[in-house]
Amino acid sequence: MVGSNNVKLFRDDGKRLDGRELDELREIKIQPGILNRVDGSAYIEWGKNKILAAVYGPRECIPRHDSDPYQAVVRCRYLMAPFSSLEDHGRSGPNRRSMEISDVIKKVFENVIITENYPKTAIDIFIEVLEGNGSTRCVGLTAAAVALVTAGLPSKDIPLAVSIGKINGKIAVDLMKEEDNFGEADLAVAIRPGNKEILLLQMDGKLTRDELEQAFDLAYKAADEIHELQVNALKQMYENQATDVENEGEGSGVDLSGARIANVSEGETYVAEVEGKGQTKDFSDLSADANVEEIPKEEDDVADLGDE
Repeated sequence: MVGSNNVKLFRDDGKRLDGRELDELREIKIQPGILNRVDGSAYIEWGKNKILAAVYGPRECIPRHDSDPYQAVVRCRYLMAPFSSLEDHGRSGPNRRSMEISDVIKKVFENVIITENYPKTAIDIFIEVLEGNGSTRCVGLTAAAVALVTAGLPSKDIPLAVSIGKINGKIAVDLMKEEDNFGEADLAVAIRPGNKEILLLQMDGKLTRDELEQAFDLAYKAADEIHELQVNALKQMYENQATDVENEGEGSGVDLSGARIANVSEGETYVAEVEGKGQTKDFSDLSADANVEEIPKEEDDVADLGDE
């Protein structure tokens, strides 16, 4: 962040460079379950940001000496692709910035995932920035939260993040690249929408007390909008899955005409629950210690008709 008032970040009509108002978010599109060979995934387009998140686990923790006998170990890797922006991201492996962002995002999810259900395991979160245009850590965290739900991991809430900043003396929400680089201050906030708890707070620059209160008002307002988009995207995914299962059932003679999505959340634990005719299957209590019984393979009865 340069923090210069000499760079004009507003148009002549008083709007921001991309035509938004101070309290207006960029366009957000979320697509859960985009990858097949993972436990959970999500793709998000937030303005010009394009980010992919994937979740593996709970799975065996390697190296084993990193495992915790009482809970799962949460690991996170945030990385920008070499072609994601004009800046150089071509060095192999994570740099100092990506390691810092990976660590703070990991701490957010350690506070929402019910890790006690999966002792001696690891939950790995990968965030790949395909195209970056400001506030990538906030966008990546929001996408990873959706990916965790698609992985079926029980969580206390679906966290989200949004950036707030001071540009040309005014407080604005959801900073794009130019505002992030040339504004006087920027604030990254991760919020647990259920109880408005602050899970992450990072600030670069200086804000007065009144400006900080104004920033939080904008953050909470934006959080409600973002959380609604997250939930709607998940509902749409589960509805599509239920429709696919119903269509498959029609072809195999299974009656699933009454199947529908019953709930996206139960209490404070987010679970996927599909309701059929008079029956509801709930996977919220499934843990790594649960015994999985092997389903015996049915042998085809072969009638010997040779003597007839």
